[in-house]
This record gives sequence, C-alpha cells and structure tokens, in this order.
Amino acid sequence: MKTDDLISLLATGVAPVDRHTVMKRFALAILVGIVGATLLMSSVLGVRHDLAEVATTPIFWAKVALPLSLMIGSLWMSTRLARPGVAVGGSRWAIAAPVAAVWLAAAWVLMSAPDNARLAIVLGKTWRICPFAIAMLSTPGFIAVFWALKGMAPTRLALTGAAGGLLAGSTATLAYCLHCPEMGIPFWGAWYLLGMLVPTVVGALLGPRLLRW
Repeated sequence: MKTDDLISLLATGVAPVDRHTVMKRFALAILVGIVGATLLMSSVLGVRHDLAEVATTPIFWAKVALPLSLMIGSLWMSTRLARPGVAVGGSRWAIAAPVAAVWLAAAWVLMSAPDNARLAIVLGKTWRICPFAIAMLSTPGFIAVFWALKGMAPTRLALTGAAGGLLAGSTATLAYCLHCPEMGIPFWGAWYLLGMLVPTVVGALLGPRLLRW
C-alpha cells in the first residue's frame, strides 16, 4: 500500500474536532455548580432576609467580587491545564491578585481597629460554620468540574485537580454570599478563603487518581 493510500484510509470517516469543546464542558459544569450550590444554600441555610437591602451597598459587591474573581482565574487555569502542553500563563496571577487584594484590605481594616476588637472582626459571628458550609455547597460543582476535566487530556493532574477544586469552591462561595451575614473584609480573607481551600486541597489529592487517562 502506498503512503498516500494509507493516509487516505486513516482519514476516512474522521469527523472534525469541535474547537469549543472545552468551553462547552466547563460552561455546563459551572452552570451545574451554581444551580446546585444555590439550591443547597436556599434549602439548607436560607437566603438572608435583608438581601435586597444589602445588595444596594458597595461592600456587598466587594464581597461578591472575591469569589467571582477567583472563579474567573481558576476557570482560566482549568481550561488551560485541561489541554496537554499548555502552560498556566497569567492565570496564576489572576488567582493570586484577588487574594492579595483582600489580605491587604483586611490588614488595613485591622490596623485601623482598636486592639481589643480585632479578633472579633476576624471571627465575625459565623466563623465556625462558614468554611464547612462553603465546602458542602461546592460538592455539585466539584463533581461537574471533574466531569469536565475527565473528558479532556490534562497531564499535570494534581495541579489540574487543585484548579478544578478552586473553581468549584469559588462558585459555591458566590452562592454562599446570598446567605452569609458577614460584611467584614478580614472575615472573607480568612474564612471564605479557608472554605475555598478545602475543595482545592481535595482536588489536588484526588486529581492524580480521578483524572488519569
């Protein structure tokens, strides 16, 4: 058989690759994560009664901006890591920047507060349940994101799992903002990030096992 004939034979019946497969899978995963986390939040925790009022304040949208920024950064990183040989690029800075910003703002708030009030500002009233609630709400998104990653071809499995876990955790935190009564930046910088860290660590641990291909 000639080389040209072999190439023609191998190419017969091959369908073109959908260039938007990655984004379609992740769009579905994020939709499942947001809807699932919101339903869990409303049924288990409940929406805060004054949401319509606080939604008119800048500080509420500053609170939402933290998980939203991390969701965008982790989505960027996850979609890059889902393809072999693609570097994370600037996605690492898209994740680091909002964390650094909220920590700097938290430090300024704490330095401006009286010494005897600083611990109370960090702890708020719900520090005991906040990280666990975020971890719980991240479950639907975690499953959906790992489904999206499993259909791709990641090679850095632990890092990919961590990025996917952060994507699930930040999506869950967006839903949690509709319940959480805390409006202090130091609280978000500690307990929101700790809550998102849980699925991130779980993703890093499970990535090499669940994403192997």
